[in-house]
Amino acid sequence: MIQSRPRLTARYGATLAAALVVLTGCSSGASGPRSTSAAGAPVPGPSPDPLTWSTCGKKLECATLEVPQEYTEPDGRQIPLAVMRHRATDPDRRIGSLVFNPGGPGVSATETLRNLPKATGTPGAFSAEVLARFDIIAMDPRGVGRSQAVRCLTDEQRANAAGTDFDPAVPGGKPLPRLLADAVAFTDGCAKHQSKKFLASLSTDNVARDIDQVRSALGEDTITYYGLSYGTVVGPMYATLFPDRVRQMVLDAPVDTNQWFGNPLPLQQEVAVASERTLNAWFETCRTEGTAVCPFGTGDPQAAFDTLIDTLEAKPLKIAPLKGVTPGGELDGAMALEATRALAGDQNTWPLLTSALLAAQEGNGAPLHIMWSSVTVSPFPVPTAMFETHTAVRCADWQTPAGIAAHRAAATKAVTEAERIGPRAAYSALNCARWPAPNKDRVTKPLTGAGTPTALVVAGRLDPVTPHHWAENMTRTLDSAVLLTREGVGHGSYGTNTCVDSAVGAALIHGTRPADGTVCETDTPATTRPLVPGNR
Repeated sequence: MIQSRPRLTARYGATLAAALVVLTGCSSGASGPRSTSAAGAPVPGPSPDPLTWSTCGKKLECATLEVPQEYTEPDGRQIPLAVMRHRATDPDRRIGSLVFNPGGPGVSATETLRNLPKATGTPGAFSAEVLARFDIIAMDPRGVGRSQAVRCLTDEQRANAAGTDFDPAVPGGKPLPRLLADAVAFTDGCAKHQSKKFLASLSTDNVARDIDQVRSALGEDTITYYGLSYGTVVGPMYATLFPDRVRQMVLDAPVDTNQWFGNPLPLQQEVAVASERTLNAWFETCRTEGTAVCPFGTGDPQAAFDTLIDTLEAKPLKIAPLKGVTPGGELDGAMALEATRALAGDQNTWPLLTSALLAAQEGNGAPLHIMWSSVTVSPFPVPTAMFETHTAVRCADWQTPAGIAAHRAAATKAVTEAERIGPRAAYSALNCARWPAPNKDRVTKPLTGAGTPTALVVAGRLDPVTPHHWAENMTRTLDSAVLLTREGVGHGSYGTNTCVDSAVGAALIHGTRPADGTVCETDTPATTRPLVPGNR
């Protein structure tokens, strides 16, 4: 948890659709960072040198910043952070630097910034006016992307994991002894590939300190901040440790920071329930539309779906290679369930889901297999490099029970409350239960951001990853915040809804916010009619 999914419509929609056709103002003199320990005592931080930029793409500049691995040892080992900048397109009206974190943990901010021009109409896509007024700053957090990405598995282990059959009827997808053995192999691999001190340093409080190093190196007195998903943990942490450094802050698809740091097993279960609700929303929409519009299941899509998953698990479909799209393989029930979970979580991809399920029902599993092999999902284990970095950060943050009894009870609860998705969440925190690099000085106090301007918290009514009540909890936890709700299904709202875009732009640029409790409407979702992002 919490790993924001890739922008399905922009990143995979065209590929999968094609397959379906084939197959069915800069300040000066800023001071160095003032950090704090877990107890809140000042920790001195070095003043970094100004960043040295080099061109690394269209309108993009890149730099590397050395920061202390441990801020309690400022003269000790230094680690490199990758930083990228997109210059304000209207320099005469430039306000300052806008730092953003696109989520995960594990999503590369620099790669996200590089791809933003291609991501119009997807969560986190900045408007033209925001791009005109701010230098957009992307920093790959320590252990992520180009900032020494964590490695825990060998290529062979990743390939074996990708080829493993996961029985969705079993909590966690595998028998418990196998899950425990996997956790041992994973955590041992993490300790083998990098030092335990580095792994212990990957906590969100250190990411916040790193951001302040970037701010200082940029020569800025304050920064504007936009965070998506896990980025809403980073933002409040920064605002709590460095309240006088925040100009404005927008938090999109927020995480309940109190649960993130204090109660990870219920947090995982609540994600499963949220994801199950979005799948149920697809079922209900398909049923309401009727068989003339949504033929899957001939009026009972839930029963048809369960039958399809059981059938695929008993006899997986063979997938022929398709050059440039998929190497082929098999589609079993668990893989189909995972792909469905991802597609159901964004109402813009519901038409793709309907087509892919109909194809699988007719014996063509390629569309679902393409999605399964492409999408990176969370909080459920998948054999990708992103999962390794994701796990390392959350283990540095979380206070995870070590005893198996707590995980067994959480698994039972997850399966009971989310019968289809719950088994994929059960036992998903086992790696953190035996993490080899405990973080003994992590920040545990409530992230109130006291002393910062009023934050804008934005939440989707049916978010498959961060349920709406987490946004309500964050609004209460922050010293000053207002909540804006977007109706509809999807993870992340800014960049997908004109009402939200207007409110976020006003907050970032002018520091004005809507009234607390404002609601933005969205299109009624449909299972066969593609929605046009931004046309709400």
